[in-house]
Amino acid sequence: MSNQVLKLNKMEIEKVIAAYANVKVTRNAPGVRFAAKTSDTAITVYNSGKVLFQGAGASREAGRFGTIEANKKTTKPKTPGEQLPKNFATLSVVGSDETGTGDFFGPVTVAACYVPADKIELVRELGVKDSKQLTDDLMRKIAPDLETALVHSILTVSNPKYNEIQQQGNSQGKIKALLHNQALKHVLQKMGDVKPDHILIDQFAQRNTYYNYLKNEPEIVRENVVLSTKAEGIHLSVAAASILARVAFLNEMDRLSADVGMILPKGAGPKVDEMAAKILLRYGESKLKTMTKWHFANLEKARKLVAKKRR
Repeated sequence: MSNQVLKLNKMEIEKVIAAYANVKVTRNAPGVRFAAKTSDTAITVYNSGKVLFQGAGASREAGRFGTIEANKKTTKPKTPGEQLPKNFATLSVVGSDETGTGDFFGPVTVAACYVPADKIELVRELGVKDSKQLTDDLMRKIAPDLETALVHSILTVSNPKYNEIQQQGNSQGKIKALLHNQALKHVLQKMGDVKPDHILIDQFAQRNTYYNYLKNEPEIVRENVVLSTKAEGIHLSVAAASILARVAFLNEMDRLSADVGMILPKGAGPKVDEMAAKILLRYGESKLKTMTKWHFANLEKARKLVAKKRR
């Protein structure tokens, strides 16, 4: 399917709406001002002033109103990873990403979601971009619309479960691989007979290592899978998955914070050590273990802080 995007001013937008008034259709998606469908082209006008033309006649219809802007751009990975098609950013892709792996407090969360070519512009209009460029508050606002608009799967591994798996001899890399594979399976199952052009995993291990982690799994997602670093900037599916994973992590952090009556810090720095020491003093190790990744070095640092305070 051909996709063309124009950025138009208010007067030009009115011309587009007038031109397709007789073939108007209803679309209740967020950010959509007007939609229409001809025999070979779907036209979507967004509140931002962008107009998306999709279908066999997309180039012809877009050419009536201006110069094509967005879809001539291609996205190539600028960091180590696998070779991707030049038009990868415009394809239908299932993406997956994780968060929480570097945080002493809180779970590990993994999300996967499917962004078909005909929803790329909608996802962009919802505000999706590299989650590192978004605040936690903004991601919380975006996430509900993404969950409504996209086929997705979100997995949250609580700290007790994480610690149990890790203490059985599983590395964090293996835990992440198992979660990515599970989330991708869920999304593909929900998609039924629909097949994505590719599956993109935000790379945390080389391909051979990733699949070695999964060697004992009864069902492994392999078809059209590519792994690339900084995948959030390569396709919006990974950027959207990153937002969903982050919000799931934040929600669990809120629950844990409420449980101990203190706002738990993120990361694994000195502030985390100090908070862990407070929880040790107030609640003991059994409580701390239910909300942390027990193998992190922060545990011993917190114990040392407690020992100093008790002298």
